[in-house]
Amino acid sequence: MKDALEEKDCNELKETESKHFIQEIVEDDIRSGKFQGRIHTRFPPEPNGYLHIGHAKSICLNFGLAAKYGGLTNLRFDDTNPVKEDTEYVDSIKEDVRWLGFNWDDREYYASDYFGKLYEYAVKLIEKGKAYVCDLSQEEMAQYRGTVIQPGKNSPYRDRSVDENLNLFQQMKNGVFPDGAKVLRAKIDMASPNMLLRDPILYRILHIEHHRTGNAWCIYPMYDFAHGQCDSIEKITHSICTLEFEVHRPLYDWLIRELEIYAPQQIEFARLNLTYTMMSKRKLLELVKGGFVSGWDDPRMPTICGLRRRGFTPESLRNFAEKVGVARRDNVIDISLLEFCLREDLNKRAMRVMGIMNPLKVTISNYPENQVEWMDAVNNPEDCAAGSRKIPFSKEIYIERDDFMEDPPKKYFRLFPGSEVRLRYAYFIKCEEVLKDPVTGEVIELRCSYDPASQGGNSPDGRKVKGTIHWVSVNHALQAEVRLYDRLFVKENPEDCEDCDDYKVNINPDSLKIQTCFIEPSVKEAAKLDKFQFERVGYFTVDYDSTPQKLVFNRTVTLKDSWSKIAGKD
Repeated sequence: MKDALEEKDCNELKETESKHFIQEIVEDDIRSGKFQGRIHTRFPPEPNGYLHIGHAKSICLNFGLAAKYGGLTNLRFDDTNPVKEDTEYVDSIKEDVRWLGFNWDDREYYASDYFGKLYEYAVKLIEKGKAYVCDLSQEEMAQYRGTVIQPGKNSPYRDRSVDENLNLFQQMKNGVFPDGAKVLRAKIDMASPNMLLRDPILYRILHIEHHRTGNAWCIYPMYDFAHGQCDSIEKITHSICTLEFEVHRPLYDWLIRELEIYAPQQIEFARLNLTYTMMSKRKLLELVKGGFVSGWDDPRMPTICGLRRRGFTPESLRNFAEKVGVARRDNVIDISLLEFCLREDLNKRAMRVMGIMNPLKVTISNYPENQVEWMDAVNNPEDCAAGSRKIPFSKEIYIERDDFMEDPPKKYFRLFPGSEVRLRYAYFIKCEEVLKDPVTGEVIELRCSYDPASQGGNSPDGRKVKGTIHWVSVNHALQAEVRLYDRLFVKENPEDCEDCDDYKVNINPDSLKIQTCFIEPSVKEAAKLDKFQFERVGYFTVDYDSTPQKLVFNRTVTLKDSWSKIAGKD
């Protein structure tokens, strides 16, 4: 790796391009020969929940860095707490990482793979006089710990002999003691200004079955103990984690130093925070269990499986992660950037179709009664290879109710009495008559005439028609259920609650609306997660619930940012 960079004089690193600080660290390490020029990262999820978009950024960073510099990335599950872990989460995490476009080859590991080695490390610390078995309860331990301005007090069990600690730790492993009776603690400094160095717990007793090791163990390492040692065992070079672990780094380094083992480099970056979005795993679980959403894959959730169901593409999320970049300080990213990345990607790949959300019937009086024409329509003007499709045109069509006004304002270029508009891919039509419900006065049908010479929407005599609207044939349209998803919270900061501490008061009551839509028949054979742009309406994705008998579409994103005016943005 180092020789290759020197040979190319680092030209491929593009010195003039903007690099984030982790790239700079990695490139410096390659040049200096640190880690023998190797780059080996890891993505270490805890299998206790579903991944969300914050994890997507970390996945892109870890796998992306390794790919950029010719290195490797491990997928390692930090499965040290069997109380909350399950194979369901393991499977979902692997599916999410693959869907994002990354592959860990044969490098799938688990902290539980190393339980034997981690136990040996703990014994080594005891033998060095750097760890001891403590009998304090959780409440007593908290009292002994002190505060940020007051030093803690030594546990009365801190000075147990090495032999006594070894014997007690062996008994802990053999299941002699009940849960909570004893813990193994590091012997560091109860007066340290860093609270995490005040004799942290390394092992606790949990008589519970582990999803991989069964009942082989009844003591389990704490995350802070297992994390760094697993990095060391796997010879990770750059252990990249979010900023909240910066305060943990002194403990990470202390353990590796005391154990005298290979030392990776821990680097912290700012986690992803999005407006209108909740990232707390605990609170996302509350939303699921409380029935505020339909599940972890609810399209309103920020989980990767929820985003996938909504219609997000892996390319849009990777592009978003690239645009957001990597920073040292916490910041909040406007969710409109995520929606922009999605629109940008869907604009290039989504097939165009015509769908009517709020239908108004139009009868074309001078069109032959039983005639059906199949009009050519472009599938995607951004993709020439996408080709075209045929859409049926007949005497009776639906248009959007919003595309007609009986008494329009100036510069209204859609349909009104006496006006002429272009039907997309079809003909010019002119509104001749308005039919209303005799009781309510609501407009229920328009009678229009068409110009046979304007086939394809072309002007036969050079006259200008400014308005172009979409439509579907009444007799050919497919009826579908559309789920109009919107942002789950009404406030940029969902936890901004004036009169209470319950973030759930900020849930958007209009985050899901369900209605019927009439769509052109070309979507009949659409598969689950197929993506479409309903012209002039928005981007929609076929939902998992969709069947040939009942089509179901999720609104993925609107064509424009409809929240910008609400938020008072430009």
